[in-house]
Amino acid sequence: MTEPRTRRRWLAPAVFAVVVYVIVRAADTPQAATPPSAGASESASSTGSASPSASATASAYDPAAYASQVRTRAQQAHVSAQLVMAILYNEAYKPHDAAFERAWQKYKPDAAFGIANMHRATFDEVKKGRDFAGRRWDELPDDRDLAIEAEAWYLHDLAEQLPPTWHGSLSKDELLALGYNTGASNMLAFARGATPGNQAQSYLNRLHTNWAKAGKAVGG
Repeated sequence: MTEPRTRRRWLAPAVFAVVVYVIVRAADTPQAATPPSAGASESASSTGSASPSASATASAYDPAAYASQVRTRAQQAHVSAQLVMAILYNEAYKPHDAAFERAWQKYKPDAAFGIANMHRATFDEVKKGRDFAGRRWDELPDDRDLAIEAEAWYLHDLAEQLPPTWHGSLSKDELLALGYNTGASNMLAFARGATPGNQAQSYLNRLHTNWAKAGKAVGG
């Protein structure tokens, strides 16, 4: 999510991850199906709903099912709920099953976690001083509300870095989406007029494709 990438970047070795996933599920199915512990739930901020279940299967995942959490977290972070939802749609290209994500990380330790595809360093930076400061990055696959909360605040932090004015035709939401995908430094380069490369442009194109349904999902 926060690093440039294409779908093909992880699809090529996906067969390997699926094999690991099957092994992990077979060896540890109860753990994969167990919701976050009570302690973890209590340490989370409580303003967002815990439903739908974080243990929903990858095939059943639809970002629109989390519209309530998106509206709540976006309002808290003072960012666009439509943007938060559109990014969830952009990041829905890979299976978001907790066991699969952990199996994938065994193959690729720097992989992103959660439905918003957030990397460890980004999460650890974003959580500082926030209600979820006591939460861990490796909880993201199990707690989709936490993933949405972290996404919304990361967008807030990116917005704080934007200059008052910028060059080019990109809107604020487009710049923030590119920042989410490529990092703050690239976002600022685009704000100065740099042209997005192929990967960044592909992400932006998907954002445009997902924009209307994201707005419908959150009631925008």
